[in-house]
Amino acid sequence: MPRKLSIGELRWPVSQEFVSLASQWKEDASTILLGFVWKGYDSLSNDILSKINCTQAEDQIERSITQYLTPKIRDAMTGYEPFHVEQGINEFETREPSPAQPPVYDIAFVLRQNGRVMWPLEAKVLITDGSVSQYVKEMRNNFLTCRYAPFSSQGAMLGYLLSGKPSSAFANIAEKTPCSLRKSPAFPKRNHMISDHMRSVPHGKAYPAYFVCHHLILMIAVK
Repeated sequence: MPRKLSIGELRWPVSQEFVSLASQWKEDASTILLGFVWKGYDSLSNDILSKINCTQAEDQIERSITQYLTPKIRDAMTGYEPFHVEQGINEFETREPSPAQPPVYDIAFVLRQNGRVMWPLEAKVLITDGSVSQYVKEMRNNFLTCRYAPFSSQGAMLGYLLSGKPSSAFANIAEKTPCSLRKSPAFPKRNHMISDHMRSVPHGKAYPAYFVCHHLILMIAVK
């Protein structure tokens, strides 16, 4: 069954101008928007995580952290950026025909000039620094297939680490993906690594094949 047009596709049809705008935005904004993520995490740690014993939380951990983190990211922004941040936003570009539901991002920065262009962040809880299977599965099955971030050559994975060391989590992610991780030059003092990939681009699509994945390990059990 052919897929019908969405409102976004009618308003912003894919064109050379569309592709050029998406490319320029993602390259210029990645360091800036990830800086907002780290500032949001600092605020989350100070205002919420440091006030409780997070190891006692057993239900809806991923959704809760994401719901509290997103407004902290928004508060770190000036409001004059060419993008805004949203939680639980749909990716209509890679949807299957209705009544199938489109993919939903945990968090995404959305370009104000073109609402179809998004820079997504996907979150996974890491109970320990060795429990990275779902994290790796999310990255491989979605980011590296172009199901997520079809118009962006970059995106991010957030690992909500409950126990263990970020360095060990990174080592396990690199082994199980498999991939090589390099330190982010923009955030050398953060638990922030980068991996480079060639994606499987669907036939007939002009999505960026080269993809940079940012890996941010956020310590949740703040001491």
